[in-house]
Amino acid sequence: MSNVVSSAASVVANRGAITACVILAVIMQALDTTIANVALPYIQGSVSASADQINWVLTSYIVAAAIMTPPSGFLAAKFGRKRVLLVAIFGFVAASVLCGLAQSLPQIVGFRLLQGFFGAALVPLSQGILLDIYSVEERGSAMALFGVSVMVGPVLGPVIGGWLTDNISWRWVFYINVPIGILAFMGISVFVKETKIDAQAKLDWFGFGMLSLAIASLQLFLDRGQQLDWFSSSEIVVEAMVCAAAFYLLLVHTFTAEKSFINPRLFLDQNFTVSMIFIFVIGVTYLASLALMTPYLQSLMGYPVITAGIVMGPRGLGTMVCMFLVGRLIGKVDTRILIFLGLAITAWAMYAMTGWTPDVSQWTIVYVGFIQGAGLGFLFVPLTTIAFATLPAHMRGDGTGLYNLSRNIGSSVGIAVVSALLVENVQRNHADIVSYVTPFNHAFQAKAAAGLDPTTVAGASALDSIITLQSTIIAYVDDFKLLMIMSLAVMPLLFVLRKPAKAPAVDHSVAME
Repeated sequence: MSNVVSSAASVVANRGAITACVILAVIMQALDTTIANVALPYIQGSVSASADQINWVLTSYIVAAAIMTPPSGFLAAKFGRKRVLLVAIFGFVAASVLCGLAQSLPQIVGFRLLQGFFGAALVPLSQGILLDIYSVEERGSAMALFGVSVMVGPVLGPVIGGWLTDNISWRWVFYINVPIGILAFMGISVFVKETKIDAQAKLDWFGFGMLSLAIASLQLFLDRGQQLDWFSSSEIVVEAMVCAAAFYLLLVHTFTAEKSFINPRLFLDQNFTVSMIFIFVIGVTYLASLALMTPYLQSLMGYPVITAGIVMGPRGLGTMVCMFLVGRLIGKVDTRILIFLGLAITAWAMYAMTGWTPDVSQWTIVYVGFIQGAGLGFLFVPLTTIAFATLPAHMRGDGTGLYNLSRNIGSSVGIAVVSALLVENVQRNHADIVSYVTPFNHAFQAKAAAGLDPTTVAGASALDSIITLQSTIIAYVDDFKLLMIMSLAVMPLLFVLRKPAKAPAVDHSVAME
């Protein structure tokens, strides 16, 4: 059978052109996970959004991608993989143009939802095409190339986004998808052949609907909770009730339906279930820290947008370098040890960031970011290996979708939580510091004598600016500390993971979808 597959793959016409086109589609999608980060402060000013509201630009994209990734296999089977991929590219590019034209926060959030909706299928379908056109012997090299293309986006995203925002406009972080998308669309139209259509393919629409509703209402609850003072708002109460009800119905349906959207037998595998928790936490710590770094560098430290992009770039470089290193260690070193190292490195990076002030050097930001990225590199491949090591082969398709869903939800929840905590802690810290500004505080009296007299307008304004700055610094420290604690808190779960008797031939790139 292997020889048949090998010979079939070897006669695929225009294999190089097909590879280049699908890699372009993957890079376009991967680029958008980080390219908008450095432009957020500029977008915030253009659409008059608050600090917590502007992160909806990030979370809306992630949530839409999370919801639409699992059914991408069904869509390809029902309508044909080439057709679905072309629609996804066209929709992604069109949504990107609309994002660039957006004039208000609701518009850009809505168009980012569309972007995530269409972009969700790009990575798994492109990966499927590469697996089809390369023989079993060549798939290792093909997946390595695929993995590099997935990681190139996050590495180049902040740098390209910073340059475009600084030299042209923040709108070009979205317009850049147009030429890339056109090339990918034309190439796939010409060179890729359509797959057979399965007219009998079915999707559990009820399960999919309940999962989508639960995720969407949870994200709205987290995004708007701090702004509306949580459960004192009827909207937040309704969103919480909808989320709970949808999740309950999903659980009941999953364990009672003959064939549900989520296969409940996946959770009988101990390694897979524990790995779902790990990848959720990784999603929280990595993308939430990226969302925090952008305003920290630009607002607190006053970095130009292109400088912010450059100093954030090494983070992705650290991930890429360590992924290649870890790929060689898999099978030679216990994967649980590699995961422990990844968590420890990530926790150390977060600990180092708790000591930052706006006076921290660029070199410190670069090397700590590189180390944090290296920690992620130590986590991705080993975690995927052990997650699917004991899972039956016929369940890996369902497992891949659920695994990546957990990571995407972790990312969106993490960004929402740290953003809400940042705003709330700034206000609380401001009130705490102000309580010490009294005529009876001798330390403050010395500052008042130095020109910070609150009885004058200029003195009161200057004093308030200093208090706000200090409050913000402390709030960032609290967020970094939370991410550090999360990385440490999941370490005991390593004892629950079982070492597989033999390392399976797992496609490590599924971790990066």
